[in-house]
Amino acid sequence: MTTAEEAGLGPVGIWTDGLNALPPAAATETAAELDEQGWGTLWAGEAYGREAFTGAGLLLAGTRRMRVATGIANIWARDAVAANAASRTLSAAYGGRFVLGLGVSHRPLVEKARGGTYARPVAAMRDYLTAMGDATFLAAESGEPRPPVLVAALGPRMLEVARELADGSHPYLVTPEQTAAVREALGPDRIVAVELGAVLTTDRETALRRAHAHLEIYSGLPNYRNNWLRGGFDESDLVRGGSDRLAEALIAWGDEAEILRRVREHHAAGADHVCVQMLTESPFDVPAADWRALAPALVDG
Repeated sequence: MTTAEEAGLGPVGIWTDGLNALPPAAATETAAELDEQGWGTLWAGEAYGREAFTGAGLLLAGTRRMRVATGIANIWARDAVAANAASRTLSAAYGGRFVLGLGVSHRPLVEKARGGTYARPVAAMRDYLTAMGDATFLAAESGEPRPPVLVAALGPRMLEVARELADGSHPYLVTPEQTAAVREALGPDRIVAVELGAVLTTDRETALRRAHAHLEIYSGLPNYRNNWLRGGFDESDLVRGGSDRLAEALIAWGDEAEILRRVREHHAAGADHVCVQMLTESPFDVPAADWRALAPALVDG
């Protein structure tokens, strides 16, 4: 298994889907700027934007030091042999800087968008990781170490899969208390790389507006609803967009020092790495100004 130190994620990174709104050359240039700012890892998801591995290749091509991670690559989008081959190729081509985050996604994205069947997600992930481990890869790069593999795991059964068959977990939309529970479930030797939404503003109304807009989709998805209920919230918090209590528990807001404080809460709870997702007025915005403003505090803090 790959340790956090070996993975080289760094203590703080960036999570964004905003680069999907840019032409490929501009996305690559933006990744290069983030690399120069000193962020440890750049994370990008896979839903309606770029395909995960080709997208990661674009970002890796523009960077020299930072890791690039999928947060997450959808296991229903390609078979395990293809994922193994793609991840090993990227890792070999870019000096071991690729990190493979895998997840089962959500029923609407699998069935409505892809025409697949969302069935037995925990068993599907277990089978997928097993098949990746067993896959034959005869390319010249096969002698290179495989990249770290992190599973988007929230519930206890998926965390068990992450502990047994992966290098760790990539929890999304969790409180520090839930980060601590993930660390306890995975044990001391697995990687915990936590996503943290944030709004760089001291205006609570602005922060809550953006937080509720961000939570609008997630508050309708069973995976997240069930995890928040396990985390001590109740049905009154699970209205579409989430209650104010839920929004402020999940989303950091304030000045640079306050967002750093919230990042450190997750580190103190057991996270090896925290990737910060800046929330703007539109999910298609690229929060370059926020990244520049936060880098001195979060990267050097």
